[in-house]
Amino acid sequence: MSHSSVFVVTFLGAAVEVIEMVVIVVGVGSVRGWRSTWFGAAAGLGVLAVLVLAFGTALRAVPIGVLRVVVGSLLLVFGLQWLRKGIRRVSVNGLRGMGERSASAEGVPASGVDWTAFVLSFKGVLLEGLEVAFIVVSVGLAARALVTAAVGAAAAFVALAGAGLLARGLVQRIPRSALQLAVGTLLSSFGTFWAVQGLGIGWPGEDGAILGLVGWYLLAAACYVWLLRHRAHRPAVQEPAGQEVGR
Repeated sequence: MSHSSVFVVTFLGAAVEVIEMVVIVVGVGSVRGWRSTWFGAAAGLGVLAVLVLAFGTALRAVPIGVLRVVVGSLLLVFGLQWLRKGIRRVSVNGLRGMGERSASAEGVPASGVDWTAFVLSFKGVLLEGLEVAFIVVSVGLAARALVTAAVGAAAAFVALAGAGLLARGLVQRIPRSALQLAVGTLLSSFGTFWAVQGLGIGWPGEDGAILGLVGWYLLAAACYVWLLRHRAHRPAVQEPAGQEVGR
């Protein structure tokens, strides 16, 4: 395999993982706030750098399946919670903006570290970063071009992380009621995908199955929104005038 081929393969392979990383960080930051999200992402990158420097090619021995189950389960739990809140808000407010909300109204600490945002960002970055490291090590060693593979992965990270930063402003313009619904859908989809994959069960279409999971959760959310709205607009049953209570 030529060096150009190694670069393209690692760039594309790493791009898939980096996209997932960026989606998690931007989504969590938009809902929970950016300060703790950035701390979590930076900590994840720091731990990843230490692991790569310390173990290098031995990273292939890391039990990635166990890590996928743990991280996937965590994302699924938080994702379903946010999805439930998003469904309730959209059923009441539609897709209209909800204005600026105070931190306490969202359960976000007014000061200090928001550990929910920190942990979700940290684990998402660390897991996807390890996936990228595995791609670099596997392709680089097989083609005897480890440096070229690392450069390809680094190029994918810089390009897509930069795109994520540019998209941050657009994401923040999404109505708040819809944003929590969207982020809950994405976290639930990634969590389901990783948890099942960590159990050794293959998904049809590999990473493309995430799109199917997103569609499934969106369909379920739309059904629940319709049901809640239908119940809210259903007229209450009233007792006929003059009828005695208990009669």
